[in-house]
Amino acid sequence: MDVTTPASEPWLIVGLGNPGPEYAANRHNVGFMVADLLAERIGGRFKRAGKAQAQVVEGRIGPPGPANRRVILAKPMSFMNLSGGPVNALKDFYKVPVANIVAIHDELDIDYGVLRLKLGGGDNGHNGLKSMTKAFGADYHRVRFGIGRPPGRMQVADFVLKDFSSSERKELDYFVDRAADAVEALVTEGLERAQSTYNS
Repeated sequence: MDVTTPASEPWLIVGLGNPGPEYAANRHNVGFMVADLLAERIGGRFKRAGKAQAQVVEGRIGPPGPANRRVILAKPMSFMNLSGGPVNALKDFYKVPVANIVAIHDELDIDYGVLRLKLGGGDNGHNGLKSMTKAFGADYHRVRFGIGRPPGRMQVADFVLKDFSSSERKELDYFVDRAADAVEALVTEGLERAQSTYNS
């Protein structure tokens, strides 16, 4: 286990996206898709979290024994560029160290479906990460889900707020499933082992 991630502390796993049905299938909402699958796996349903502007599911990830982890899955219900406020409120409420926060988000500079796990770093222009870093610093984990760059002259904002293409959708369930596996590995096995398996 990484020294930066105390085994006894809970983990806060945040899927980034925009609330509302019109955004549900957008590339920018892949973090929500992965969080929904993780909630399904632990047998929970997202519920509004008290005063925090977020939906949460509490549960456990990992096999029985020392690798079993208490987790809070969260979907901020603010818009993407305001994600930091709700995540910070949940961090404080559940007493989660920053090193035990995982942000699952879309990443333009990685090919579609490719995953990259890392700790800390810049926001690469991602408004959700920018807001989180402003709220509590950059030393949290990221599971970066590649969506590739926009074709031709399409603006980035238009590209991320469009649904995945029909050809991308054929493999989307597989890639979301793999990203959920990567989150579970990160939490139960630590960053280095998860990177060696999933940083394709």
